[in-house]
Amino acid sequence: MKGRCECDRVRFEVAAVRDTATVCHCSQCRRTSGHLWSPTHSLYKALQFETKDGLEWYASSEQAHRGFCLFCGSSLFYRMNGEDGIGIAAGCLESTAGLRLGKHIFVADKGCYYDISDGLPAFEQG
Repeated sequence: MKGRCECDRVRFEVAAVRDTATVCHCSQCRRTSGHLWSPTHSLYKALQFETKDGLEWYASSEQAHRGFCLFCGSSLFYRMNGEDGIGIAAGCLESTAGLRLGKHIFVADKGCYYDISDGLPAFEQG
């Protein structure tokens, strides 16, 4: 499965991703994405970069860091420090065939301008 940022300066391929994406409503994800952030998941070692000229990592907390494109600003990755896995933005994948939403997390932080009404499991925290 291939993915990329908007300006094409970060391109990658990943052998396999989880078949679900999680919708995160936390304030950090809402700020970095402009609304919601919805990642799927893979093992970090399964991620191979074709080019990462624009890839930059930001320590968003003491527990995790986020990968984004320095040129176009695309929010691409979320990784907990020391973990084998990586969250990959579902929106940056070239094909989302077979991918579905699985749950909502950090719904206590959601914006007041929208409702969650799809009936999926929703958790106050992560």
